[in-house]
Amino acid sequence: MIRIGVLASGTGTNLQAIIDACARGDIPGRVVVVVSNNPKAKALERARRAGIPAVAMHHRAFPDRDTFDGKLAEILHSYEVDLVCLAGFMRILGPWFINQFAGRIMNIHPALLPSFGGLGMYGDRVHKAVLDSGVKFSGCTIHFANEAPDGGPIILQAIVPVRDDDTVETLASRIAQEEHRLYPEAVRLFAEGRLHVVGRRVHIAEAREPMSIVE
Repeated sequence: MIRIGVLASGTGTNLQAIIDACARGDIPGRVVVVVSNNPKAKALERARRAGIPAVAMHHRAFPDRDTFDGKLAEILHSYEVDLVCLAGFMRILGPWFINQFAGRIMNIHPALLPSFGGLGMYGDRVHKAVLDSGVKFSGCTIHFANEAPDGGPIILQAIVPVRDDDTVETLASRIAQEEHRLYPEAVRLFAEGRLHVVGRRVHIAEAREPMSIVE
């Protein structure tokens, strides 16, 4: 059973998907803490309703990013977190923090990386850029976080067709449905020890079949 810490700044729908998957037994683990830099984030309410410790730590209360990152790491270590899931967390994490949890930080992006990613590309900005570009497909990406925004090795992706009559809202809604399916799947694969980073690629090992006992 892995211990999951979730960082979220907004509504927390992907957090909810992970909580629900743990409750169903789809993920062999549980969310042990939720941290937000937004004290009014709905994600904190979702955590409290599920009986999960919810910590608000506004980034403006800290003198610099390193101090914020240090306190954040201290909280996650105190809950003995095995995996950190970024679920709409609107802060860039520094190299020191990334190294503290190297290979144990996942992020979700609402497009098919490496397209439409990087600094300043988040939320509706991504969907607008997709629609403006004229591409026929978008989707979502789960990846391991590294020091480059949206630049870590890709774990899973899901494709969502872009319709001629799509708006930012309709495209975002359909992609969100895939996000809520894909993120718990990536967490499950991590919990089962099936994700192996080889260079820029993430290899997914086959599931081990349960041992049968012959009498």
